[in-house]
Amino acid sequence: MVARQVSEPRTANWIASEADWSYGPTKRVLERLVDDGVLYRDDAGGYTTYFPDYRRQAIKEAIRLRDSDHTVEDLTERLTEMNAQIRRWKDEFDVESPNQLRGTIADQALDVTEEDRRREIAREWEQLQRRIEIVGLAIREWDFLAPTTERSEANS
Repeated sequence: MVARQVSEPRTANWIASEADWSYGPTKRVLERLVDDGVLYRDDAGGYTTYFPDYRRQAIKEAIRLRDSDHTVEDLTERLTEMNAQIRRWKDEFDVESPNQLRGTIADQALDVTEEDRRREIAREWEQLQRRIEIVGLAIREWDFLAPTTERSEANS
């Protein structure tokens, strides 16, 4: 579960720690998930890392949104709200990205509370950007993502 939800590649030790498991069983499960095509393994760096197939995750989430009780109008409204939140952060901090916001921590004499707030907003901003991509996919592919029965009824 932990490995399927990481937003960046992580080591087996990190995943084991987050899952509150020991290293051995975690490593075996991770290798099984790699064999099943659920995770990717990257041996290129100093440490082996694992990460999910983000494309598969995005498509599954878009399908989940399509199959939920939301209408395309609901999702469009949510997309507008998410974009508005990002615009508010851009205006408030006079930055264009989460990393630029993080950079303001070094550029300005801030108290610890404000530094923590900016770090948290930067994390939320990144999550919101990923969410915008998924909701946008669901909206763009609304008809294609319709359940098979719904598409069959529309073609009748």
